[in-house]
Amino acid sequence: MIDISSASEVARATLYNHFRDKHSVIEALLASEVARVIEVSKLAGTPADALESLSIAISSDSALAGLREYDPALIAQLLIHSEHPLYLELARAIYTLTQSQGATGLAMRWLLGQAVQPLTPEQSREQAALLVESTLF
Repeated sequence: MIDISSASEVARATLYNHFRDKHSVIEALLASEVARVIEVSKLAGTPADALESLSIAISSDSALAGLREYDPALIAQLLIHSEHPLYLELARAIYTLTQSQGATGLAMRWLLGQAVQPLTPEQSREQAALLVESTLF
């Protein structure tokens, strides 16, 4: 919490007034990021565009980049909780695009992989198109 307080330039007392521990801070940050990437996907025109937007948002997310660099064990923990409300919220958004449980699972695994191995925007575009054209729809 000391590192978070210093990096965010927020007094430790203020941070503790809002969050009880580091996990709570990360949970709030992830909730905000999931809501943001879902909104980005809703603005896309086609399912491929939506998956591309989600992919780019995840691959370029600075919070995930920070976790990859400074706390890879935590990011690994977060990725295995398929019953977590944030995981389920993202899955529901993808199901809206795919209308298929199998396709949603495949798209989720593709996107979750990018949390640890981000793609370039070009790779996001190509792979999203391939997923939609060849497997999802």
